[in-house]
Amino acid sequence: MPIRQLGLQPYEPTWHAMQRFTDARGSGTQDEIWLLEHPPVFTLGQGGKPEHILRRGAIPIVRIDRGGQVTYHGPGQLMAYTLLDLRRLGLGIRELVRRLENSVIALLADYDIAAYGKVDAPGVYVRDAAGEEAKIAALGLRIRNGCCFHGLCLNVAMDLSPYDAINPCGYQGLRVTQLADFGVAQTPASIAAKMAAKILQQINSLPA
Repeated sequence: MPIRQLGLQPYEPTWHAMQRFTDARGSGTQDEIWLLEHPPVFTLGQGGKPEHILRRGAIPIVRIDRGGQVTYHGPGQLMAYTLLDLRRLGLGIRELVRRLENSVIALLADYDIAAYGKVDAPGVYVRDAAGEEAKIAALGLRIRNGCCFHGLCLNVAMDLSPYDAINPCGYQGLRVTQLADFGVAQTPASIAAKMAAKILQQINSLPA
């Protein structure tokens, strides 16, 4: 499976490239994983409520076609876009979400960080230094003709202050954290290959 490490890329052209890739797929098109970062941007899912944006400033807001509410992307956050033929893989959307969460959980375990998913609130959660629950990775997907795009984002070493301007993922008061807050000195580029390997392990594993 091609793994494309793309560096820092503007959000909207990348989103439209995922749409074109998915629309042009045939039965023999290889799946791909795109690993990258974005300049600062808020994205609002197709059913997202504008009231979850608490303050508007210089950071652009883009309404997009994934599920979910509002989230933030910026430098220091690893995006892993999963362009997968779910029919060929034999995966349903709920199972895919669980496996993507498990890929992040497995990566964090390599740094001795205990993490978990939640059935009613997709994403990956940890306990921060104060013992409070905080979200470290978010998921959002779109399925078209049995294929998915968008994917997950993992906070690595970034400015978290823009999250103060939103209810992250539509949850008032939701805390967010990142690898750097646990003393992990990494960058998105330095863990990209490891993240891709964890995703591949999960999506190629036998049905649970």
